[in-house]
Amino acid sequence: MLLSEITETSRAVAATSGRRAKIELLAACLRDTGPAETAMAVAYLSGELPQRQIGVGWAALRDLPPAAAAATLTVAEVDAAFTAIGAVSGKGSVTARRHLVGELFSRATAAEQSFLLRLLSGELRQGALDGVMADTIAAAADVPATEVRRAVMFRGSLGAVAAVALSAGRTGLRAFGLEVGRPVRPMLAASAPSVEAALEKVSPAAVEWKLDGIRVQAHVSEGEVRLFTRTLDDITARLPETVTALGALPVRTAVFDGELIALRDDGRPHPFQITSARAASHGVRPGTEQAVPLSVFLFDVLHLDGEDLIDLPGARRDDALARVVPDALRMPRVVTSSVDEAGAFFRDALAHGHEGVLVKSLDTPYTAGRRGAGWIKVKPRHTLDLVVLAVEWGHGRRRGKLSNLHLGARDPETGDFVMLGKTFKGLTDEMLAWQTKHLLDLETHRDEFTVYVRPELVVEIAFDGVQRSPRYPGGMALRFARVLRYRPDKSAAEADTVDGVRAVAAFT
Repeated sequence: MLLSEITETSRAVAATSGRRAKIELLAACLRDTGPAETAMAVAYLSGELPQRQIGVGWAALRDLPPAAAAATLTVAEVDAAFTAIGAVSGKGSVTARRHLVGELFSRATAAEQSFLLRLLSGELRQGALDGVMADTIAAAADVPATEVRRAVMFRGSLGAVAAVALSAGRTGLRAFGLEVGRPVRPMLAASAPSVEAALEKVSPAAVEWKLDGIRVQAHVSEGEVRLFTRTLDDITARLPETVTALGALPVRTAVFDGELIALRDDGRPHPFQITSARAASHGVRPGTEQAVPLSVFLFDVLHLDGEDLIDLPGARRDDALARVVPDALRMPRVVTSSVDEAGAFFRDALAHGHEGVLVKSLDTPYTAGRRGAGWIKVKPRHTLDLVVLAVEWGHGRRRGKLSNLHLGARDPETGDFVMLGKTFKGLTDEMLAWQTKHLLDLETHRDEFTVYVRPELVVEIAFDGVQRSPRYPGGMALRFARVLRYRPDKSAAEADTVDGVRAVAAFT
């Protein structure tokens, strides 16, 4: 398949507002792909790279060669070029990558150059989100969308599922299942402003501590343990104490969901930065913060000794968890329908230094990769995970640093990010230095005062409320927004949505 076919489809999809019409255009394109091209096409049409990161920043895309007169580039050739660019490392790698980028762009027409530029800069937002692409795969392969979504839940890759759906149909999709050793996307929680509001939606419920730690998915097979982050990265080698603790459990095979956190001698948590640094380090290094061990708190089990539990109600999964995991390694919880009892448990969680609680349905299955109504998080303050869209240069003692953040929530319908306001509050000198470096790496363009960036970096924002505002496209703005911390462990697709902000606004 020629890249021009992808480019034309992308242009047509961006010009189309209706969801069904977008799906028809995308499905027609996928039907024309060969077996080896399907996954690449899905990635490109979703605005992603199969390689994830290839080390190409805005600087490498500023001076492009003249466009080719005719369309000759194939999708496979583009993929090979991206792989080659990503493989460059060592001394002179910046120059080498820029040379390879120039070679690729010299073979692209003007329309293809525009497409590649937006693809590499993260600006290809045309409404082909995961939900739309799942329905597209179903339409292209003539299979039920529910079966596509279930396969994606287990495989974690739209492209891989699309390749199977188009080549093997429903039979191929049904072969996907939970595999010990292959991580699935974690189940996500919605938000409520209070325990009482959460229990109005889910009752009776299990109420658990919500920790400010690192989400971990642990796969155990015959004593061998592998640990994955919420972004499905393998961090097994970094956490020998966690491997030892879980390897001793009385199970043959298991998949657990849980949280890792650094605790002080009195049981209260260390600052999140210590937990994060420990999870990012390779082993325990005496005399440093990395020497702090991480405690394990498991709260769910998706597979146990040959049986998949992912579709079972929450209460049955917890029973299975309790059979094989001792109390010391399990998340504290109480099952109740009483607002007073749940409120007391919430206050106890806060007294132990934790973020709040999760209120969980006893009936819901484990919906991997989705933010369903079955889990609801409650914190004592309003917080949102938002995406940095741009940042302004600072003044005074912040001169030379990127300071004032432009914050956006995800629009699940269009894939765009809706700006909710700006803030420079809560930033320490260390955070200012960190964000200046990282946001410049994400730069797409700038003007005199503002650096515009690829919408990839997630930041946790505390705020006092949401108010109406004609100043911003979403018609609302955050009141007294302030930065709590950056969340490099989260992707932009996991940021809070505009609908979630509106739900919070109803209570503020």
